[in-house]
Amino acid sequence: MSGFKDECGVFGILGHPDASRLTYLGLYALQHRGQEAAGIVTSGKLGSKSGFRSRKKKGYVADVFDAKALEKLEGMNAIGHTRYSTSGESNNANIQPIYIECKFGEIAVCHNGNLVNAHTLRNELVERGSIFRTTSDTEVILHLFAKSMQSSREDAIFDAVRTVTGAFSLLFLTKDALVGVRDPRGFRPLILGKVGERYVLCSETCALDLIDAEYIREVEPGEMVVIDDKGVRSLRPFSATPPSHCIFEHVYFARPDSKVFGRDVHPTRIALGRQLARETPVDADVVVPVPDSGVIAATGYSQESGLPMEFGLIRNHYVGRTFIEPRQSIRHFGVKIKLNPVRSVVENRRVVLIDDSIVRGTTSRKIVGMLRHAGASEVHFRVSSPPTTGPCHYGIDTPKRDELIAANHTVEQIAEHIGADTLGYLSQEGLMASVGEERDNYCAACFSGDYPIPVPRDGRDQLKLFAKTRD
Repeated sequence: MSGFKDECGVFGILGHPDASRLTYLGLYALQHRGQEAAGIVTSGKLGSKSGFRSRKKKGYVADVFDAKALEKLEGMNAIGHTRYSTSGESNNANIQPIYIECKFGEIAVCHNGNLVNAHTLRNELVERGSIFRTTSDTEVILHLFAKSMQSSREDAIFDAVRTVTGAFSLLFLTKDALVGVRDPRGFRPLILGKVGERYVLCSETCALDLIDAEYIREVEPGEMVVIDDKGVRSLRPFSATPPSHCIFEHVYFARPDSKVFGRDVHPTRIALGRQLARETPVDADVVVPVPDSGVIAATGYSQESGLPMEFGLIRNHYVGRTFIEPRQSIRHFGVKIKLNPVRSVVENRRVVLIDDSIVRGTTSRKIVGMLRHAGASEVHFRVSSPPTTGPCHYGIDTPKRDELIAANHTVEQIAEHIGADTLGYLSQEGLMASVGEERDNYCAACFSGDYPIPVPRDGRDQLKLFAKTRD
C-alpha cells in the first residue's frame, strides 16, 4: 500500500469502428495508474457525423463511462486518459485529454509525465498573449503547437515537443491521425500494439491483453510515431540521449502482468523480494505482504528465505473514494477501512512484513500497530526498495523531501517510529541488479538523489504552476 500516488495512463487507437469502447477497456486496464479522473476524445467520421467528441469527468473509469456515454462517443479514432494529478491542480478543467481548435484544425492530447520547464514556458507564452484554461503542464504543449510557424500539423507537433523538457509519453489525436511521442530519456513507458489491422498506443501491455491486441514493440525513447491510413512512420525529433527509465515502474507502478521497458514486471518483483531476503534475513515464522503492493516481492522473499507466506492482512477492494467516519474514535480507522489483520495467521508468531516502500511512515506505523494488536509477537518490516530520500520530478506525485521520513531519519529511527522490531531496506545495488544488464538505463533519483534532468529550484511546487484552484 504505497505512499506514492499513481501517475497517469494513456490509450489510443486509430481507424476502428469500436474505438471508444476499446479505449474504455484500455483505460479500465490502466485504472491503477490514476484514479482521480478519466476522459476519452474521439474523432473521425462514423456514419453521417464527423468532428471531435469528448467525455471527461472525475471518478473511476467505470463510473465516468456507461453504455449510453460510449454510444455518444462516435468516431473511428480515440485517445483516453486516466489521471492522477502530478502537475496542475485537481479540477475539472485539468482532466485530459485536452483538445483545442486552431489554425491546424482540431487536436487533442493526453500526457503521462511532468515537464520540468513548464513554468518557464507558460510565463513566456502568457507574455506573448496566450490564454490558459487549465493549470496543467500538458496545455503548454498545445499552445506551443498552435503557435508553431510550421506549415503542417505533423511538423508543428514535432516543433512543440522539441521545446519541452522532462518526462513525457504523449498521445495526439487529429481527425485522421494518431501520434505518440516519448521523451528522449524514456522515463515513462509507451507501447505500440495492433488489434486486427488497427494500431494501438498505450502505457502498458496489460491494456493490450484485455482487448486481445498484439504487442509489437515499445515506442523508443526520443521517438515520435505517426499512425495514419498509410500505416506507422517513425520520426526522431530529439538528439540521442542516454535512457533513464523509471525504476519505480518495476517496484510498484506497473501492473505485475505487464511488460514495461522490455521487461516482464512480475519476475522483476520476484527478484526484488529474493534479493531482499538475501540482504536482510531474519529469524521469523511467517512472511506477510501488505496487499496489494507487497505481494509479489513477499513471494520472492518467501521463496528465498524458506519462510511460508500467508495473507495475514486482508484488503477491502470495495472501498469508495469517500467514507463516513464514526463520531467516536476507532483505533487506526483510516487504515482499517482498507486493511484488516487475520489473527489466526499472526497471533503469537514472528512476522516479516513486506511492502514496496515507506514514504512518510504514517501508514506503516498503523499497520505494524494493527499486527501487534492482533497478537503478533514480533514484527520485522522489510522494504523491497531503498529508502526514499527525494521527490520525483518526472511524473510521480511524491511528497516534498522534508516529508519523506528516510530523508531525515536513520533506519533505526524509522524502525522505532513505526514500531517495528527491525527494519530492512533493499540496497540500491540490489535494486539495480534486479534489472540486470540494463541497470544503466534506469532512473533511481528518488533513492540516489542523482537526477538525470536538472529540476527547477523550487522543485515540486514550481511544477504546480499557478495557485490552487479547487472546484
